[in-house]
Amino acid sequence: MYYLTATLLFPPVSLTNSSGILALGGDLSPERLQLAYKSGIFPWFEDGEPITWWSPNPRMVLFLDELIVSKSMRNILNRNSFKVTFNQNFRDVISNCQNIKRDGQNGTWITNDMIEAYCKLNELGSAKSVEVWQNDELVGGLYGVDLGNVFCGESMFSTVSNASKVAFIALVNELKAANYKLLDCQVYNPHLESLGCREIERTDFMEILKSK
Repeated sequence: MYYLTATLLFPPVSLTNSSGILALGGDLSPERLQLAYKSGIFPWFEDGEPITWWSPNPRMVLFLDELIVSKSMRNILNRNSFKVTFNQNFRDVISNCQNIKRDGQNGTWITNDMIEAYCKLNELGSAKSVEVWQNDELVGGLYGVDLGNVFCGESMFSTVSNASKVAFIALVNELKAANYKLLDCQVYNPHLESLGCREIERTDFMEILKSK
């Protein structure tokens, strides 16, 4: 286990332990967060815990051409009952992601310090959001870190059925149009798998991340 100091440096991801943890400590400064994501690393911890840096193997990703949109979801999209915007209400999106109740989780890993850190990244243009509206009310969305060729998804929320899926599909369409290589989803869950995401080796992920 590596303990970070004030020096802006991460160990190689090849030194990550079997659970996916690479290092502890450091800070959530914009500079460190930007270096982390460019290096295939992300923070994930709960309130009261040290900052924990992860680089799991395998890595859950979506190759954009592999997006799965079910027939029922296509019908929902065709009704145009949702409005989608991009990067218009970042703080509201991340705050909703913090507050949403999730099955099997007692709390949230999105601490108040995390919110402030990612809002700073948003101000710098590195972190971005997708908002989903219904009757002028924010009902879903997602946020993540934009690396220019890879978008690193962080969290989604939905207060009405399918709103987070609408955000996800809209993001994928935007990334595909801009010739991004993939959407990083970090770790496996069955909901992401149902949308076409799959696990790849970390070495393959790192090659894609470092490609232009």
